[in-house]
Order: sequence, then structure tokens, then C-alpha cells
Amino acid sequence: MENKSNEATPLRPKGDRLLNADIVEMDLNFFIEQLRNESTWKESDRNSITIFKNDRMRIVLLGLHKGTELTRHTANGIISVQVLEGKINFTAESEATTLQKGQMIVLREKIPHSVKALEESFFLLTLAIGS
Repeated sequence: MENKSNEATPLRPKGDRLLNADIVEMDLNFFIEQLRNESTWKESDRNSITIFKNDRMRIVLLGLHKGTELTRHTANGIISVQVLEGKINFTAESEATTLQKGQMIVLREKIPHSVKALEESFFLLTLAIGS
């Protein structure tokens, strides 16, 4: 397997970030603070960072300001959403549930869903794509 990393950019100048290797260590608290300190967070309603990515799995940390909504969409794989901070409303098909810190939900592929931040929130989105 080839190690893959994300190169530093003006937005994220702290150097390369390993995205795919045999072992990838992640400091979620560091990433949350990084997102909060970036201009994108300060100037828009959301910010995100991909912290793992290969052909079969992607893990993205998302931050949403209170009231921000990810409108109805589908995913091409199984997803899990795990709330690290805050509170979100997760709607799948016609069923809505409120998730807060320490709670998560799993959803099969191609099921329409949306997310709304009920307060400033950060959550991990994991996408598992079939083999």
C-alpha cells in the first residue's frame, strides 16, 4: 500500500497530513481547534477536514454553526455520524432524531438524509464504500 498524505496549503500551513497508511493516528481535539481557527469557519457556516481517505473508506470531521443545514442528499456507501461536540438533528427518509455528544447513527447506502446543527456542532462522518 502506498502512503498518501495531504500537502500543506495556505489555509492549513502546518505541514503534510497523513491520510492513508498502515496506521494513521488522529487527534480529533486538535482538528476541531484547527477548524475553529481557520478563516473558513469564521467566514462561513461550516468547515471540514478529511482525516482519512482510501478507496473503501473516508473519514471527515465536520463543524457546523448553529442553524446550519446539510440539505437532503444520499451517500454511495454506508455512513456513520458520531457527534463529538454539540447537538444535531439527523433526518433519514421521514424519521428525525436528535444526536448529541457521544451519540451516533449508522445509515445504509442511498438513503436520503439531512443534518441540521441545533447548536455549534462537530461530528465525524465515516463513509464505507463496498468492495
